[in-house]
Amino acid sequence: MKKLNFTKMHGIGNDYVYVNCFKETVEDPVQTAIQVSDRHFGIGSDGLILIKPSDVADGKMEMYNADGSQGAMCGNGIRCVAKYMYDYGITDKTSISVETKSGIKYLELTVKDGKVDTVRVNMGSPILEAAKIPVLSDQERVIAQPVEVGGKEWKITCVSMGNPHAVTYIDDVKNLEIEKIGPLFENHSIFPDRVNTEFVHVIDRHTVEMRVWERGSGETMACGTGACAVAVSSILNGLTEEEVTVKLLGGDLKIFWDREENKVYMTGSATTVFDGVIEL
Repeated sequence: MKKLNFTKMHGIGNDYVYVNCFKETVEDPVQTAIQVSDRHFGIGSDGLILIKPSDVADGKMEMYNADGSQGAMCGNGIRCVAKYMYDYGITDKTSISVETKSGIKYLELTVKDGKVDTVRVNMGSPILEAAKIPVLSDQERVIAQPVEVGGKEWKITCVSMGNPHAVTYIDDVKNLEIEKIGPLFENHSIFPDRVNTEFVHVIDRHTVEMRVWERGSGETMACGTGACAVAVSSILNGLTEEEVTVKLLGGDLKIFWDREENKVYMTGSATTVFDGVIEL
């Protein structure tokens, strides 16, 4: 049995187990992610995030879903990585860079009483080309395209923010049977790499609410890349302005798509729950 030091953190309810790989070694992250994510026999989380040294940035984020599959990017996770790096003394900078599987991301940290409170992330440019998301379509972009899922026609808009997302709009997100429809979207044949699905209700020109079914994790309290995808989709469909408050089960994220720069900025909180040791 090996003892592993960890920190439990969450970004508006999207919780992960974080390991400081500046000090620790995780030899089998796939099995470790599965073990620690279990809410009965492990710590309980949406997955595992390793914080590693980087040759090209201030730090590196390596993210694994609860089923052990590796993700390219995690918006809520990267805010917590930034908080960890500052709060635990890996960096003393409030403008930092983090290497991810989907490229280097740049973050601005707001500090209160010596600890990071909120983080603004430059999430980069949204990917809209169907082949690059990827989603199988005869259109270059998938915007409000009908697709049959579970015997019903849905209109989806597809965006990648490092992870593939399918966004669809419905009248009532609260009573959606997401456990039934979510897996059908995730594993639909038009998504070669599976997909994260956001079910969205537009409240007004600056506010939407959503629930998310994440590939490899199921329904989560929040999804940062998903919130960004929802904002981009809502703007493309003419439903909102360029600044959008996205209301998730775990809280709110502020999203701004700078159309001139073609960059998406996400602002939200990052919270440390506790430090601990687990035997693997």
